[in-house]
Amino acid sequence: MDVKAIREQFPILNQEVNGHPFVYLDSSATSQKPIQVIEAVDTYYRSYNSNVHRGVHTLGTKATSAYEGAREKVRRFIHASSSAEIIFTRGTTTAINTVATSYARANLKAGDEIVITPMEHHSNIIPWQQAAKATGAALKYIPMQEDGTIRLEDVRKTITKQTKVVAMTHVSNVLGTINPIQEVASIAHEHGAVLLVDGAQGAPHMKVDVQELDCDFYAFSGHKMGAPTGIGVLYGKKELLENMEPVEFGGEMIDFVNLYDSTWKELPWKFEGGTPIIAGAIGLGAAIDFLEDIGMDNITKHEEKLAQYAMQKMQAIDGITVYGPEHRAALITFNLDDVHPHDTATVLDAEGIAVRAGHHCAQPLMRWLNVTATARASFYLYNTAEDVDRLVDGLQKTKEYFGNGF
Repeated sequence: MDVKAIREQFPILNQEVNGHPFVYLDSSATSQKPIQVIEAVDTYYRSYNSNVHRGVHTLGTKATSAYEGAREKVRRFIHASSSAEIIFTRGTTTAINTVATSYARANLKAGDEIVITPMEHHSNIIPWQQAAKATGAALKYIPMQEDGTIRLEDVRKTITKQTKVVAMTHVSNVLGTINPIQEVASIAHEHGAVLLVDGAQGAPHMKVDVQELDCDFYAFSGHKMGAPTGIGVLYGKKELLENMEPVEFGGEMIDFVNLYDSTWKELPWKFEGGTPIIAGAIGLGAAIDFLEDIGMDNITKHEEKLAQYAMQKMQAIDGITVYGPEHRAALITFNLDDVHPHDTATVLDAEGIAVRAGHHCAQPLMRWLNVTATARASFYLYNTAEDVDRLVDGLQKTKEYFGNGF
């Protein structure tokens, strides 16, 4: 894997920030976009911008072909059995809310249980809180170990015959924990529950096979994997999606409309009301082409080496606390003693290094860690060991700056 050649495909990386060569370590928030994606979206708007499905003219046909072609690329990318199982959404948040509204509220009642973990992003907590309040179901949490992992023993203890929905992140956006999704799916199904997986931090970084994982729903966002913002995916098993009602009503998703009743299109279009996110889907298709040309296994191996190197270098810094397990995805969340993470991020930014600081949309996890906020460096296929070295140097400068009484 030629990282130097890959970096050349990302125009934004070729700049200086605050007088220093730019180092981008915030890909868990959003990834940068390769030129292939930028050009695919530009070409759509320049050459064949049109609404899809409803027109028979040449541009409409070309746009429809590109939009539905992107759906097929997603299907292959996550190894779904049918393109009917691929719903385009605005992102992971919308995808999870669709399941929490359409599936959970229709199938849960008082006495039922929803099981999640404390490491979830707010997008995989709040929809289930609302579903529980609306149905009378109980919300339960799988306990976590000190290193931020979960044990299958605790999964088995938490999921019961009353559990109807289990929702879990594939990869924690704070801890880098990689959860045992296939095993959790098996336990959930033994009790008659369905499993939704928040794949926002999983799909961009590792090969995903939803049939092998045997999850019932899998949600992810395009903007974290080189695609534009505003496009995401909900995968759902066909038999579940067919029995779910749409959550948005209007044009595009209907079959017949009468004065007092209407019927819906077949999958996947019944969940895609209104003019869809055409340019976003085309950009997502181009991003998938780009990632698959490199190879997801190659990306995973590169990131694993980078994470190991970063852990080694950062753990050698005096006064640093690194959160999460040793074996992790390519992100490191940390704090420096007596330095607020926002101050850490500000000093790093002055050195041309972009990291994230705050609660990372995971306030319950922050409380579990007994902190109010943390700093996070997250890596992707375009990052290098030199980027890690720049980060470590910047952290040393941060320590020196605040250690001198400023």
